[in-house]
Amino acid sequence: MKSVKIFEYIDYLDCFVVHPAYKAIADQLGLAEWNQVTWIGRYFLCDHEKGALWFDNWELREQLREKAAEVGLDAQDLLIIDPEKFKNKTVDPCHTPEERKLFWRDVFRSLELSMELLFSEARKINKARESHDNFIIDLEQRIGALSRRSYVARIY
Repeated sequence: MKSVKIFEYIDYLDCFVVHPAYKAIADQLGLAEWNQVTWIGRYFLCDHEKGALWFDNWELREQLREKAAEVGLDAQDLLIIDPEKFKNKTVDPCHTPEERKLFWRDVFRSLELSMELLFSEARKINKARESHDNFIIDLEQRIGALSRRSYVARIY
């Protein structure tokens, strides 16, 4: 099954934004919370709710506000790696903050997720929203359309 790139690295700012292709899919499937990668952070931080905050570092965005504007980006859309968020706080860390930042930068640059996983997560999130306004009634039709588009893209 087709996979999609999650992040786009912005070298000039040394940070990421949500990749436009993934953003469109995530929005269509209802995977966006405060951004389209919130749910992914829970997996990265050992399947813990705290992972939803993996890019919750507004002070770092504020520092890049002017530089982001120079390249037409809104600082609120920047996803900046804070190496402290990827440190085990109960034992001494094995790596320096600089090493952790380089490692996670490389991981995020290469991260692709399968459509199968995205569909599964969308179904799970949507089920939890059954009694809410943001429940997606036609989720299965959206998934079907994306599946057909992925299949056709593989053929050509």
